[in-house]
Amino acid sequence: MEALKQGSDALFILLGGIMVLAMHAGFAFLELGTVRKKNQVNALVKILVDFSISTVVYFVIGYSVAYGTHFFVGAEQLAAKNGYELVRFFFLLTFAAAIPAIISGGIAERARFYPQLIATAVIVGLIYPFFEGIVWNQHFGVQTWIKAVTGEEFHDFAGSVVVHAMGGWLALPAVILLGARSNRYRKDGAVSAHPPSNIPFLALGAWILTVGWFGFNVMSAQTIDKISGLVAVNSLMAMVGGTLAALVLGKNDPGFVHNGPLAGLVAVCAGSDLMHPLGALVVGAVAGCVFVFMFMLTQNKWKIDDVLGVWPLHGLCGAWGGVAAGIFGLKEMGGLGGVSFSAQLIGTAMGVMWALVSGFAVYGFIKAMIGLRMTQEDEHEGADLSIHRIGSTPEREVTW
Repeated sequence: MEALKQGSDALFILLGGIMVLAMHAGFAFLELGTVRKKNQVNALVKILVDFSISTVVYFVIGYSVAYGTHFFVGAEQLAAKNGYELVRFFFLLTFAAAIPAIISGGIAERARFYPQLIATAVIVGLIYPFFEGIVWNQHFGVQTWIKAVTGEEFHDFAGSVVVHAMGGWLALPAVILLGARSNRYRKDGAVSAHPPSNIPFLALGAWILTVGWFGFNVMSAQTIDKISGLVAVNSLMAMVGGTLAALVLGKNDPGFVHNGPLAGLVAVCAGSDLMHPLGALVVGAVAGCVFVFMFMLTQNKWKIDDVLGVWPLHGLCGAWGGVAAGIFGLKEMGGLGGVSFSAQLIGTAMGVMWALVSGFAVYGFIKAMIGLRMTQEDEHEGADLSIHRIGSTPEREVTW
């Protein structure tokens, strides 16, 4: 029976890792469908190469920083318990690699390729696992301190703050330091529209992310005996809540409609194991409203050129999810309890501040040393031709 349990746990978390790996295809197609045609190839290449860099640095450094274990032992030892520790690494790697995938959407169309890969290595190797270890592995006694002050630990079941808020708030400094795309905001105050290049691909990316998210949330149990149907249904309710709110507030705009479910899913991650489904519906709906309102505010009023809106979507909705777990997870709100609003507020604020400070440090240093932004000529030509030497439909670009 023990061998069966070990094999089932390894298979369970492996399937979760595969589902979240598939989400990276969603990140790629969401970005591809949003950016202009001359940057579509770059979107696809960035997500794959970022994931590859993330795998190496998380295997060598990041997993050890977060969990205090390493893989520099014999294969016989690694294969113990059906290789559970290895597939657990695979699963948690897909979370870590989501950080540069999130950032990629914010800095699209004008960021240099190799400097971003350097940032990916630093973020996935050190910055993300440092906070991951604090929340999910009791590092530095922070969770003990939060519990002593508030009565409960900071609760983030599937990463509203650890993953999504972290990615969104790391992206914000990068977007600010890069500046807006050329001609995005004119001197007379007008805003040049850069509409999505391909709505079907944008929708495909959103759907892949949405389906994979059930692996992201449900498999965060990490062992099969802890699986919960509550997590699955709460994820579903938050998804539809975000969709409907974005539909209404976004006035039928397909870009908002397809990002709405993602906003809801980002927000429900933290408390998906605690909330009542009706509470998850509200959390998702609020997240959908937050995304639409803040996307329009940042793009049109504040003139922050966050191409995919990753700060509103992941940064703000992730922070809302961290706090919301301390509201809708309470027994008084129909939840399971065991959570504190003040603990959620403290933990969320810590994650936001760590990401914000780290983002300015990493991207500020890279900007000062080697530069972040493409030349004006390369940006005008597009990342596809200037970096990869081929466009998304090269047969149309041949001149005779």
